Amino acid sequence: MKGVLLVNLGSPDSPTARDVKPYLDEFLMDERVIDAPKWLRTLLVRGIILQTRPKKSAKAYKKIWWEEGSPLIIISERFKEKVKKEVSIPVALGMRYGSGSIEQGLQELQDKGVSQVLLVPLYPHYAMSSYETVVVKAMEVQASKFPEINLTTLPAFYSNPDYIKVLSDSIAEGLQGFDYDHVLFSYHGIPERHIRKSDPTRYHCKIDGQCCKTNSVAHHTCYRHQCYDTTEKVKKALNLEEDKVSTSFQSRLAGDPWLKPYTDYEFERLAKEGKTRLAVITPAFVSDCLETLEEIAMEGEEEFMEAGGTAYKHISCLNDRDDWVGLMAKWIDQWSQKESLPELTVR
Repeated sequence: MKGVLLVNLGSPDSPTARDVKPYLDEFLMDERVIDAPKWLRTLLVRGIILQTRPKKSAKAYKKIWWEEGSPLIIISERFKEKVKKEVSIPVALGMRYGSGSIEQGLQELQDKGVSQVLLVPLYPHYAMSSYETVVVKAMEVQASKFPEINLTTLPAFYSNPDYIKVLSDSIAEGLQGFDYDHVLFSYHGIPERHIRKSDPTRYHCKIDGQCCKTNSVAHHTCYRHQCYDTTEKVKKALNLEEDKVSTSFQSRLAGDPWLKPYTDYEFERLAKEGKTRLAVITPAFVSDCLETLEEIAMEGEEEFMEAGGTAYKHISCLNDRDDWVGLMAKWIDQWSQKESLPELTVR
């Protein structure tokens, strides 16, 4: 029997430092998130970061926490339940970090008699610290705990035409009634070295402004190229004016060069250049979470308005939109009815 495991990032069990600390420990000790040698990663995470970050992060989580619980978890559960109603095979949900693990999701499917699993990392773009770590963790768990289960992974879908249509429609709805003069596509940031590490050619990704525009096999695992490609395809789909659209990257750790331009710098730059009515989209996430609800919707607005902005709107992620649910169900049906996956990536 076939089944599906949807996997999202995960969340602390509560917005308290006590629960945030073990969550951050698991997240930051992942070698694909902080890719330093284990001894150095341990020193940085457990000796420095976890001494202060849990309290700060807990305050941020409290600002966005819903009565039912973590927004990311609640949204992911709602999405799973809607998808289940649209397909004829079992669907389970797992989280890369925190409660509701990948192992629990696979166990749920095995208990239902599933032997072939479609693994769906809920990330449109390929990155070491998101898509790749989900796949690697799932393969490790499958090999050690569920050797009788066969895993197939849904490819990154950042440029799939059906996905672009759903994303574009959601953005168009979000822009209705908002007289914007600029639209900022803010993607989650990663260190520049992750781009180079993910380059199978070991020479193409120079992050020089040209490599992302030059066709290469490296684009299949280049997060930067994929983010810019998503922006370009949505811009074309919505017929957005060239000078009213830009791309930036949010969330970074000090000490290393991360992908630029930085979103917080863009808030200041755009406002000073007279772009005072800003709409912000966060397409690296399919579910609203701390990085979208607190960092962009709350902190971002404050930063932009302080820099001279006059109007600001954060457009929600796809979350559990019916057209997004329908598209995921379509992909699942294509896989469950055939031996191969649907063609999801475009160059």
